[in-house]
Amino acid sequence: MMPLTQHTSKAMVKMNESPLIAHTIRQLVNVIPNLSITVGYKGSDLAKYLIEEGSSMILNTNGHGNAWWIFNTLFSYINEPVLVLTCDNIVELDLTFIYNNYTTLGNPACMVVPVTPAKDIAGDFIFGKDNIVAQLSRSQVSDIYCSGIQVINPFAINERVKSVEDFNDVWQQLIEQGLLRYSNTYPKEWHTVNTVAQLEALSVL
Repeated sequence: MMPLTQHTSKAMVKMNESPLIAHTIRQLVNVIPNLSITVGYKGSDLAKYLIEEGSSMILNTNGHGNAWWIFNTLFSYINEPVLVLTCDNIVELDLTFIYNNYTTLGNPACMVVPVTPAKDIAGDFIFGKDNIVAQLSRSQVSDIYCSGIQVINPFAINERVKSVEDFNDVWQQLIEQGLLRYSNTYPKEWHTVNTVAQLEALSVL
């Protein structure tokens, strides 16, 4: 996302006059009672914005991987489902679909939510059967891949997974135990923003 992220975090890059992260926050702030955000690179402006928007907890994860907070904060004691989203997902959230899939699968330690692959957007392709992930791959292609939406139970993950910093390592340990689940394919239109070109394309929608 350079040069747009030279002086600000990716979450604060503007799309249609609002920060990228605003699209998700505005769908959740009046629905989910506890909205927690991790901030890292150029995080001070993001933290200020999040406080103004009603975030209940801000976790400084600067210098750490995207899964560090699961093992090294109070989240490690939370024994209930936590919806995890990335700041660059532009999607209409269907919380009923996500929750119903999670409970139908028996409240797993982690459930990733797949989407149909989109043109020019890289992803972790999902291979599995009966909603159990057998393999994730960036090189082999399947008809679904990870969306960046997932539901986790931090306490259950801490019981089953060695402390790591990257979600790919969390997923791999769960796969080895046959414990990583995937939902049915997400039914809503889905976009993610990883490049300036993708940002410009979505800004005109």
